Amino acid sequence: QLGGQPVRFELLAEDDQADPKTATVVAQKLVDSGVKGVVGHLNSGASIPASRIYSDAGIAQISPASTAVAYTHQGFNTTFRLMANDSQQGKALGEYATRLSKRVAVVDDRTAYGQGLIDEVVKAVRTSGGDVVGREFTTDKSTDFTAILTTLKGKRPDVLVFGGMDPQAAPMARQMQTLGIKAQFIGGDGMQSAEFLKLAGSFGEGVIGSSPGLPLEKMPGGMDFAKRFEERFGNVQIYAPFAYDATKVLTGAMMKAGSSDPAKYLPVLASYQMDGVIGPIAFDERGDLKDGPVTLYKVKDGRWEPVETVGGP
Repeated sequence: QLGGQPVRFELLAEDDQADPKTATVVAQKLVDSGVKGVVGHLNSGASIPASRIYSDAGIAQISPASTAVAYTHQGFNTTFRLMANDSQQGKALGEYATRLSKRVAVVDDRTAYGQGLIDEVVKAVRTSGGDVVGREFTTDKSTDFTAILTTLKGKRPDVLVFGGMDPQAAPMARQMQTLGIKAQFIGGDGMQSAEFLKLAGSFGEGVIGSSPGLPLEKMPGGMDFAKRFEERFGNVQIYAPFAYDATKVLTGAMMKAGSSDPAKYLPVLASYQMDGVIGPIAFDERGDLKDGPVTLYKVKDGRWEPVETVGGP
C-alpha cells in the first residue's frame, strides 16, 4: 500500500541498444509514459545522456550497472547507482596492475565507460609508483587490434589494462597471444562476463577482470537470490542482483514516503538505507553507493574465480 491505498507496480521495459542517442529517445518515451522511477541504464554512455532527461522531469534514476564517475557528478538530485564507481574500480585495477609490475600499458575504447575507467587506472598506476609505458585507443565496434597491439609490444609492457566491453576484450586477448605479447591482460567489469569466456575460449585463460560488488556467493543474500532467480529465469546475469536491489530501494522509498510522486519520495530516497541482496545500501551526497567494494577475478579452467575484494563497508 502507498499512503493507505492499494497499489500495483508495473514494469515498462525499453532497449537503449547501448547507444547514447537511442538512450535519450528511450528516456523521453519513459518520461512521456508517466513512469515514476527508472532502474537503468546499463552502459554509462547511455545512462549519462538519459540522466539529463530524467533530471529535467524530476524522476529518480537508479543504475544497477553504470560505473562512470561523470554519471553522478552532474549535480542532479535524481541520479543514483548501486555499485562502486570507476574511481574506485580504476584505483583497484591500477594498484593491482602495479603490484604485478611497474611497466603498464593501457587501451580504452573511447566510450564514457572505457575512457573514464582507464583515466582512473593511469592515475592509480602513477600514484603507486608504476610507469604507463603506452596508451592506445580503439572503438567499441572494432575487432582488429593488431596495429595498436604491435605498437604496444614495442614498449615491452608486463601488464596491459583494457577499458571496454567483452566483444572487444575477447579478440584482443586472442590477438595478444598471436602477436606473442606476454603481458598480463587485465580489464574492468565490461569484460568480466560469461560472454567473454564464451568469445575468448582458451585465449581467456589467466585473464584478470574486476567487477564492482562482491562475488554472488559472498553477497549476504546471494545464494537465496540465485536459487529463486534460476528457478524462474535461468542463469543469473551479472547485474541481476543490483537491478533487483535497485527496484527494492525505489519501491521502499515510495512506501516510506507514502507516495509514488518523485517530488515526495526523492528526498526519502537520498537518505534511504537497507540491507539488500548485495549487502548494506546507502547513498552519499552525489547518489553513489557508500563503501562500494570491487572484486578481482581470474579466468581458471574457463571460469571466473575470485582473487581478492578491495574496499567495502
